[in-house]
Amino acid sequence: MLFFAASLTPTLLPRSFLTQGVLSGFCLTVGYGIGAFGGWLWAYMELPLPKALLRVAKPAAAASCTVVTIVALWRAAAWQNSIRELMGLEPVDTAHPAEIILIALATFAILMAVARLFLLALRSVATRVNRFLPRRLANVIAVIAAAALLWSLINGVLVRVVLHAADASFREYDELIEPDSVRPSDPLKTGSSASLLAWDKLGRAGREFISSGPTREDISAFSGRDGLEPIRVYVGLRSAIKPEARAKLALEELKRVGGFARSVLIVVTPTGTGWIDPAAMDSVEYLHDGDVASVALQYSYLPSWLLSLLAEPDYGVDSAAALFKEIYGYWITLPKSRRPKLYLYGLSLGAANSQQSTDLIEVLSDPPSGALWSGPPHSSRLWRLLTDHRNPGSPAWLPRLRDGSFVRFMNQHGEFTSPASAPSAAWGPIRVVYLQYASDPVTFFDYRSFYREPDWMLWPRGPDVSPLLRWYPVVTFLQLAMDMYMATTAPVGYGHVYAPAHYIDAWIELTGVRGWSEEQIARLKQHLSKHDSIR
Repeated sequence: MLFFAASLTPTLLPRSFLTQGVLSGFCLTVGYGIGAFGGWLWAYMELPLPKALLRVAKPAAAASCTVVTIVALWRAAAWQNSIRELMGLEPVDTAHPAEIILIALATFAILMAVARLFLLALRSVATRVNRFLPRRLANVIAVIAAAALLWSLINGVLVRVVLHAADASFREYDELIEPDSVRPSDPLKTGSSASLLAWDKLGRAGREFISSGPTREDISAFSGRDGLEPIRVYVGLRSAIKPEARAKLALEELKRVGGFARSVLIVVTPTGTGWIDPAAMDSVEYLHDGDVASVALQYSYLPSWLLSLLAEPDYGVDSAAALFKEIYGYWITLPKSRRPKLYLYGLSLGAANSQQSTDLIEVLSDPPSGALWSGPPHSSRLWRLLTDHRNPGSPAWLPRLRDGSFVRFMNQHGEFTSPASAPSAAWGPIRVVYLQYASDPVTFFDYRSFYREPDWMLWPRGPDVSPLLRWYPVVTFLQLAMDMYMATTAPVGYGHVYAPAHYIDAWIELTGVRGWSEEQIARLKQHLSKHDSIR
């Protein structure tokens, strides 16, 4: 009951009564399991049980826990509103306590049935082994065997079946041609009749990337200057079997359409499904009057969260590395005075893979200009290394590293929390910008929250994190896991949904945009935000 009550407290994202009920059911089950295990361990160690004390303690504990649960249910709406108000959402009048209790109990029943099946398997193994070995040794062997059987079913059979079914489903979805999807007639567009890549093999995300975005006319009409048609190259997963072959196709297509003649060249690593955030690409294309070329390689049909949970966090690194190798290998052969500035970009799993696409030491002799990585997952090695080695006094949700000449972190409000935390040095030869929100559970989920309070919960907290958030062992871990699953349900500018306005600030910082007044930048933010909300 205490775990159930703690599950109602706020974490990073607001919850509906359905997600809250499921989360509370998991917490209820885990709390029950810990209590049952503690009672079993006490009896197994043959420790005495003061029956007289228990006759008083049990009713008192039950009454106390009931009071705590009732108070938590009464406070649940206020806790959720503490997040909703920060994110500009309408407050709720009720948390639907009756519905939460029913859903939690249903979840608890299902999980308990699975646990009972596990115990049944354990007892069955123990009974058979006990015919040949002492009882306690038989019990140990039974626990190991039952755990191994359960793990093999989950990690082997279940994961394989889920991945196979999901991959087949998303593959079919990826192959569907949208009714409003028209093959480009411009020969300089990927997928056109003159292209090296077939339109029907780009996939849904690829066709969306190529056919969307601002045109030359859009850019010129907004800025009042002569703009260029942005160049976008995308290679779908079905364009070639091996990542290296797809990367070579991307290079040849980029050369065909004149991508290396632009001022800015961006190597994009998509999310798991191949999706590229239009808020990121539209903003940089407007800022540079269309004088931008971008190239991307699809590596999966599956969502990033599914790949991270059921496959491996490094899935897609080989594709990102193959693309960077091809583009960079050709880029360094060009005269420095005539080649474009080279940047890397990735969101979510794309950010994690982009960070691993190259070894910075290997390119120091002729480095790319920089990288923008937004919403990097908690498993990103470079991000974690930089965050862990931040300057003393800088918060984990917006770190400062050394003098800020190599890497800077940004959120909704810019790159530093106060004038004192501003970078003390100008940019060096390589610029790295991390765009992250303190309310993004993809970035700030941490397995260690199971047993310790994460650094990002310490004061001062991020501007979009509830002041009522508290850390509870085990429960906070489960809450953050649920938040991570719901990360893209947040409003724009919070959670894992990055806003065009914040991308604009990040690109200005990274690419050193010139010729834009504060008024023009504000107008562009408003223009793209309106366009993004319509989309």
